[in-house]
Formats: sequence, C-alpha cells, structure tokens
Amino acid sequence: MDILALNCGSSSVKYQLFDWSKKVVVAKGMVERVVIGDSFILHEVPGRETYRENSDCPDHKTAVDLILRTLTSPEYGVLKDIKQIAAVGHRVVHGGERFTKSVLINEDVLEAVTEVQHLAPLHNPPNIAGIEGAMAVLPGVPQVAIFDTAFHQTMPEHAYLYPLPFEWYEKYGVRRYGFHGTSHLYVSKRAAAILGKPARECNLITMHIGNGVSHCAIKNGVSVDTSMGLTPLEGAMMGTRCGDIDPAIPAFMMQKDNLSAKEIDGILNKKSGVFGITGRFTDRRDVIEHAQGGDKLCSLALDIEGYRLKKYIGTYLAVVGRLDAVIFTAGVGEMGAPIRAKAIEGLEHLGIHLDRERNAAAMTRKRESLITTDDSPVKVYVIPTDEELVFTEDVAAILDGSYTDHMHFEYSFSKPDFVRK
Repeated sequence: MDILALNCGSSSVKYQLFDWSKKVVVAKGMVERVVIGDSFILHEVPGRETYRENSDCPDHKTAVDLILRTLTSPEYGVLKDIKQIAAVGHRVVHGGERFTKSVLINEDVLEAVTEVQHLAPLHNPPNIAGIEGAMAVLPGVPQVAIFDTAFHQTMPEHAYLYPLPFEWYEKYGVRRYGFHGTSHLYVSKRAAAILGKPARECNLITMHIGNGVSHCAIKNGVSVDTSMGLTPLEGAMMGTRCGDIDPAIPAFMMQKDNLSAKEIDGILNKKSGVFGITGRFTDRRDVIEHAQGGDKLCSLALDIEGYRLKKYIGTYLAVVGRLDAVIFTAGVGEMGAPIRAKAIEGLEHLGIHLDRERNAAAMTRKRESLITTDDSPVKVYVIPTDEELVFTEDVAAILDGSYTDHMHFEYSFSKPDFVRK
C-alpha cells in the first residue's frame, strides 16, 4: 500500500510517497514557485540522481498533477499506475478547536477547515487548494487531514486563553492554538523511547527551530503550553517573524511611519526576526558564518536568539516541574550547534550540563544525539524530526480503523527498537 503525503504552502508543494508494506520512503520532492511562475519539480528517489523538470503550475491542482505524472513516469517514476496510491495525507496548519486528531476528509471537514482559514490566512488557503486539487486528480481515493494544531488541544484554559475581552474568544476564537504539532509529537515520542519511559511519564521541553520556531511544554506526555499563539507570529525569534514583542509597538510604528495594518503585519511576519536584525539573512548558516567573520549584527542576532531560547527553557521548566529532557529539532535545531550552545550554556543550576564536544559533533539530520554529559540530571537531545512519518502512520491507521488519540495509539517510532530509515 502506497501513501502519499502532501504539504501545500502558498507557493510550493512538498510530497513524500511511502510504501507502507515495506515501511520505506519510495520517493520525495517538491514543486516550487507554484502560482508565481517559472515552476519546477525536484524529484528524489533513493539510489538515483535528483530529477528536475520545469513545468508551469498556475495553481495547486496543476502542481499535484505534476507530482503524480512524475511518480508514474516510465523514466523517472516509481509507480506503474496511479491506482497504487491508496490514500493521501494532507498537512493542514489550522484546525481551530474542533480537531484534536487527524481525520478522514469529507465535505463537512473541508467546510470546517475553510471556516477557520482567517486564523491562518497564509497557510490554510493553500492547504485547502492542495486538498481540492488531490481530490480532483485522485477521485475516490481517501484523503486525510493531519492538523498542526491538534497536538496542542490538550492545553488547559489558563494556558490557551489570553487576558483580553472574553467575548473575543467567544465570537472570534481568539486564543492560543499552537503549531508544528506533528513535529512536537514525533520528537516527544522518540525522546520517551530513548529515555526508556512511557510517554505518559515524561516531562519534556521540545524546541522546533527552523525558519519558523515553536516550543512546547509537555507534561505527562501531553502538550500543556506552546509558544506560538493565535497565529505562528507569537513566540520565539524566527527567520523573518518577530515573535514576542510589546503589543504597543505595531500601533506606535503605524503612527510614526504612517503604515497600514497590512503593511505592519507584513513587516512583523516577513521582515523581522533574524532578517530584521541582520538586514539580509534568514538562513542561520549564513548568520553563523558571518558572525564568525566578525559581522556584529550577525553576532547580535545569534545572541538575541540564544537568549530568547534560554528564557523559554526556564519558563517551561516552571510549567512542567520535574524535567526529563530538552529536545532540539528541525533544521536549525538539528544543525545549529552554536545556537544550541547559546540556549543551554549556563543552565547547570537547572540540572543541564552541556557537553561541548558532543554538541559540536551533532551536526547531522540523520542521527539522534545526546549533547549533555552522562551525569547531567536533565538530558538534552538532538532528534531529527519526521513529520511525514506521522502523516503516513495516521493515514494507515485511519484506513484500517486502529487510529485513536496519540496517547493511546502506538506509533512505530514510539517503540524502543525503532530504527529511522
């Protein structure tokens, strides 16, 4: 049984084809520049050279069609027939309060996702377009929605409600929702397996650090707080997003520079964070390289990011109480050793003892690594995330009727003998 995972962004569609019977990734890739022109597909098959094809994709349906055409190509594909695809799993960024786990998509589900798209205007519309495109190209094939927000629906009211007029929550759903749920789910299950404890007995702080950044306080195996809020703008410093700031700043700058609401929103989301400080970089590899070369603004950006990460560790330690481990994941979390060091150095009084050599050596997205000393009371791990595997296992379990919530469903990666392929 082959399962296709789709992650549709505003101008891209990432995909992965998973052979469920063999438990292996058959192919993966991305269609870039969807809608904006000069589109192309990058198609990767284990053991082969990456294939690239330029093909205009004015919409997401065309992009999905290109993916399926590439997967079934006699020369570059891996499928003899499109009918080999048994189901499709879709990443949906925002599910609002209704969805606490992955679900089979029907008209009612699609309508509910559409109703909350105002809460994620940059993400839900392309997610919906991808679903509609896949349903059009693959009629009759089961489609499953995997929600970024679902993992965080265990947060208590006092954590997800803002100190704002309560009617805003009642009328418009203004509350903390959280994102990157599949990533936090995956690495928390892997951490529990590494620690040799049931997930329900683990207290963790998981730190997903990429261009987008979110942290999660996990107590007894479930999310009790997370850094992103109503939208992905709140929380940590990110590649282009500001994260936590004084809420009076937008109104202040709108008056000073005569900015519209749309303009200030664009600045906070696309021109702030690491880019805002350095004035030119979002990729932390560039920032680290130039900081080491003496660029003061790049050094400052690293110091700000490390300091803010450290504050979240302290904050969430207060929330979860006894702490088993801190987990770093995603591109920067997995590869950014200097940033990890800035986040956890000096935390010996909290029981975290960094091993600098281990941290410096943990620079791969293929291996799970301990980066604290053997005698550190609180462990810190670098665990490469695998959101697509969560998608695939949710889809397979929904198809065979074995799926439940994540605390009662046994994922393959939650087992001690799991080996990441």
